[in-house]
Amino acid sequence: MPLAACLALAAAGAWASESRDPLQSPQWPLVRKEALQQAPFVFDSRVKVTGPAFAEDPMRVPIAFDASALGEVDRVVVMVDRNPIRKVLEFEPLKVRPSLSLRFKLEQASPVRVAARTPDGVWHVGGVMVDASGGGCTVPGATRRDGSWSTTLNRVESRVFPGLGGAGARVRLRVMHPMDTGLVAGIPAFHVESLNLLDATRQAMLRLTLYEPVAENPIFSFDLRGAIERGMTVTGRDNNGNRFAAQVTP
Repeated sequence: MPLAACLALAAAGAWASESRDPLQSPQWPLVRKEALQQAPFVFDSRVKVTGPAFAEDPMRVPIAFDASALGEVDRVVVMVDRNPIRKVLEFEPLKVRPSLSLRFKLEQASPVRVAARTPDGVWHVGGVMVDASGGGCTVPGATRRDGSWSTTLNRVESRVFPGLGGAGARVRLRVMHPMDTGLVAGIPAFHVESLNLLDATRQAMLRLTLYEPVAENPIFSFDLRGAIERGMTVTGRDNNGNRFAAQVTP
């Protein structure tokens, strides 16, 4: 392990354990290999993850995380140990706080993990256990069942709220999309692949890479470090090449 990574592990010692999984999941070694590969990691309670004890709707499970206590974070990965498609999203908080709330599909009771990477290359892993009745990834969504998805496809809605403690601003985005997993007979995978928030000069403020388990008509809430600015836009595309763009208005 590189020296910088060893030092980071030592510094996190009061909060973290390098290898003992607090959620005791036998799937964790495979999840780690898929999502983090061979990079160093620690289980770290400074990565705050909140979710329901039981998912009332396994197709729209709310989850939120905040890795601000780590300081600078360059990438975040959200994954679900027991989903047939484990990776939910990747998040680059370029000019926003490393925190996000979203909804995702849950196939069965599972640990939900959030791994945040600091600039020294160490992944800091938090998580929560969410129970469920199951089936979130393998049944069609509401707009797919009633056929309404085609009339609203890639429509973007945004709202702006006061930020934490009155500082900055909180932005909520909703993208209308069926987010098909490809695990329902006769319905191929069809989902948003990327979503970017750009400032008035077209510089990226955040980047999201989305995977099939993100919920239908996904909603994301995140916190800007400063006030909302005129000219901010949201852009993105799905895996069929459809693109969308919309302005975020104060």
